[in-house]
Amino acid sequence: MEKNRTLDALSALAHDIRLDVFRLLVKAGSPGMAAGEIAAGLDIRPNTLSNNLTILTAAGLVWSVREGRSIRYFARMETMRDLLGFLMEDCCGGRPELCQPVLDQIACNC
Repeated sequence: MEKNRTLDALSALAHDIRLDVFRLLVKAGSPGMAAGEIAAGLDIRPNTLSNNLTILTAAGLVWSVREGRSIRYFARMETMRDLLGFLMEDCCGGRPELCQPVLDQIACNC
């Protein structure tokens, strides 16, 4: 992951609502969640949620699929893996195998 994409992702997550939305979508897993379910689950107004989902989508952290009149959102876990990989690229004094269990755990939880 390049530095600018990393900054975009970190910036998008550096907001309490967006962080909560992303974590909720991670918890939802592969079924994802409809926008209304996200709003209800986090007690967020739909227009506030929409703006935050747009920012998360632009940062590559979320993707969506239209289902009739509803939109279903999903966490883009490959972006999070890339982000963590970038942050941990040179970890542990040149011994990346010490960080690998963290990346493996994320890969298994998708």
